[in-house]
Amino acid sequence: MPEKGNDGVKPQGMDDPKRSGLRKLMGIAGLVTFSTILPLNIYTSVEEMAKFTWFWPVIGAFIGIIVGAIGFLVLDIIHTPQLVAAAIVYSFAIWFTGFHHLDGLMDLGDAMMVHGTPKKKISVMRDTNIGTGGIAYVLMVALLSFAAVGSAPAAEIFYILVISEIAAKMGIATCATLSNPFPNGTGRFFIDAMNIKLFVLSFIVALSIGFLTFNITGIIGVIGGSIGGAFIATVVRRNLKWATGDVLGASNEFSRMFSLVVMVSVLAIV
Repeated sequence: MPEKGNDGVKPQGMDDPKRSGLRKLMGIAGLVTFSTILPLNIYTSVEEMAKFTWFWPVIGAFIGIIVGAIGFLVLDIIHTPQLVAAAIVYSFAIWFTGFHHLDGLMDLGDAMMVHGTPKKKISVMRDTNIGTGGIAYVLMVALLSFAAVGSAPAAEIFYILVISEIAAKMGIATCATLSNPFPNGTGRFFIDAMNIKLFVLSFIVALSIGFLTFNITGIIGVIGGSIGGAFIATVVRRNLKWATGDVLGASNEFSRMFSLVVMVSVLAIV
């Protein structure tokens, strides 16, 4: 029951802890529903989900465990040829996340090909048509992601894939922190929800999970994801001025790719 004052009326500014906790759980569960194709059927407002943008890397760890399990299954248990396994793993990763972020990458690619004002570029980004720029961006990121997974040591594939999904979501958190929100669209809620303090919290949590999962390589992978998000934010600020949900989606795909490339390169050197 809600707390009440002496007159039996709940004082302004006070909230029921149980209801507040339930809203938090609903926000996190809604973000899981938003981030995957899991039939949880838990829906809440975008504003409520956006409050947990900083928590996205933890959800990325959950996604990574599932993607990593698929990688371990096809590569280490079934012993599928590594290039075929890489194609299966990458296809599963983008399918399991509902293709939402891949769509954002494609839209950003179309916008980056346009000459004109930032508003004109954003209007192209929101167009439903697919252009050469979008196809090129997806092709580049997909090829590099596929090549990185195909080059990864089979014995460490599970850990690499877990970290790559954490890094993907760390990329979103970083991009949101460094971006200016476009006034319209759902992306503004996630961007407005982030600040430096929440970014530091998100980064520390992601680094901790990364280290516990894959030691120093895990930390490097998470940092790679954050660099990927910062890169997308910088490019967008220079060319589009504002960021949208498509930009955040693009940062997810680019950050995963960059993290994979960095981790595989480090392991090859070591």
